[in-house]
Amino acid sequence: MTALTEQQHPPQPDATAHQPARPNTFRTLLRLYPYAKPAMPRIYLGMLAALLAGLVALAIPQVLQVLVDGPLSEGDPRQIWPAVVVVIALGVVEAIMIALRRWFVLTPGTHVEARLRNALYARLQDLPVNFHDRWPSGQLLSRAVSDLNLIRRWISFGIVLLVVNFLTIAIGFVILVSMNWILGLIFLVCSIPIWIYGYVFEEKYSVIARRSQDQAGDLATAVEESVHGIRVLKAFGRGKYALKNFESQAEDLRGTEIEKARAIAGIWLWLLLVPDVAFALCLMAGVWLAGQGQLTVGELVAFFATATVLRFPVESIGFLLSMTFDTRTATDRFFDILDAPNTIVDPEHPLTIDQPQGRLTFENVHFRYHDSPERFPDLLDGVTLELEPGETMALVGLTGSGKSTLTALTTRLYDVTDGAVKLDGVDVRDLGREELRSHLAMAFEDATLFSASVRDNVLLGRPEFAEPSAEADAALTEALSIAQAGFVYDLPEGVDTMVGEEGMSLSGGQRQRLALARAVAADPAVLVLDDPLSALDVDTEALVEAALRKILAKTTALIVAHRPSTVMLADRVALLQDGRVTAVGRHSDLLASNEHYKFVISSLEDEERRESMRKEDSL
Repeated sequence: MTALTEQQHPPQPDATAHQPARPNTFRTLLRLYPYAKPAMPRIYLGMLAALLAGLVALAIPQVLQVLVDGPLSEGDPRQIWPAVVVVIALGVVEAIMIALRRWFVLTPGTHVEARLRNALYARLQDLPVNFHDRWPSGQLLSRAVSDLNLIRRWISFGIVLLVVNFLTIAIGFVILVSMNWILGLIFLVCSIPIWIYGYVFEEKYSVIARRSQDQAGDLATAVEESVHGIRVLKAFGRGKYALKNFESQAEDLRGTEIEKARAIAGIWLWLLLVPDVAFALCLMAGVWLAGQGQLTVGELVAFFATATVLRFPVESIGFLLSMTFDTRTATDRFFDILDAPNTIVDPEHPLTIDQPQGRLTFENVHFRYHDSPERFPDLLDGVTLELEPGETMALVGLTGSGKSTLTALTTRLYDVTDGAVKLDGVDVRDLGREELRSHLAMAFEDATLFSASVRDNVLLGRPEFAEPSAEADAALTEALSIAQAGFVYDLPEGVDTMVGEEGMSLSGGQRQRLALARAVAADPAVLVLDDPLSALDVDTEALVEAALRKILAKTTALIVAHRPSTVMLADRVALLQDGRVTAVGRHSDLLASNEHYKFVISSLEDEERRESMRKEDSL
């Protein structure tokens, strides 16, 4: 289990090594605009409401100045009440603007998150299998959940306050300078270290944030793999070993989070210290200026009241910047998926097959899993094979000869490196993927079911049967009968019983029979079976094979055989050896004439005997 030994990382750019080549934060976040565009009118209204709240807050010190220099200095209490009413009114207006800001921005953010998540899921569905072979599931899960949640919070909260607070600070500085240029200049000079440290903070924090989110994805992968493999861990008593590895990864993430906290603490130090130093210097200068008669007491009070209003916008810059840089990293990780190359796509002008006959042809097919032919030779090295319409072909070969790989090329789970796979004379790459996969159906040795009902799992390949109908029930019944899956009628709710995550509530043989029923129910022109009966006992296998003969009589079938009994289902047998089909013929003829074929069949028989003995011992 890779999660317990060495964590595999997806092919993503290293945050430190490639930092100069990365786009700046603004350009990165701008890529979210197409998804956020429908929400922008309300986001702008939210910004406007927040800005009005800030302006109202900045207006209150001006009222205080008039109050101090007027009624308080004259000692006339009757003039105080109008100023009090104005301050209260301004406070009410500020509260209303803040409430409007929240009302404007909260709902649109959820819609943006939904669009992002739908786009991510659609892209994951569209990307080829080799992408999913390389990417840990936890990395994908963390991007689909935590990263998009972070982006939503930034769009609903972070960007609004970041823009508004910068504008409020700028307007506030203008007001301070207009009150007294000396005190305003002191405040402005004291703010310079904040801007310098903010630039340094971005360079440092972006790297740490990327590492933190990647490590969180690795940790999610470890949890997912450990939960998925809990039976193995318990069976081998390796729970403590798994826990030790998990603790090690969790400790790495904790160290990175502490590093993040230190970086945030560093900018908070400047954001808290600099305003206090500025206050102290302005207080000394303001008292001196007031003593010299260059500043009234009201102006001094208004100046410090305005500076106090600006404290929250200044202090908030720290967590708003950290949220922005976290969001920039989350955006990078989101577009890691959307920018991943997809080599298996629909042709620009796809061909169609109106009435497929089921002729399947492999013409000089080459395939390798890696791009470097010097280091990784072709697994399939010129396979040529033709299946006639309605013919059943068994594919045999030693372990690792490429049998499963060859079957995966039929539905373009992978594309050939060279040569062609054709259906009724049409290269499968010239067909739309949806159409191609409507003409073929596969059943894998590793039967995967979904958290849905038995009915939904079996009829997965028949979208026209999404709603219950007599035709759907007939197709379901026939498929279950052929796969000898009548056990489903004994389940608590029959065919409407939920099978649970990956069908783990069922036995291995039951899952395989439902997966086979799913392939049969698709009613394909070509049926591709990758050893779909390996988990069945001999008696059940015999029943399934007998039922399969009925459907195989009218369907082209390519069957990967790991048992001699499966070979007997075939009209002809193809022997795969050293990446090529070296012999094709009837089972009896090959057994009499081909030494390697006899060796392969003998190996299959030995393995079948060993498997039978293991099952007997377990009983």
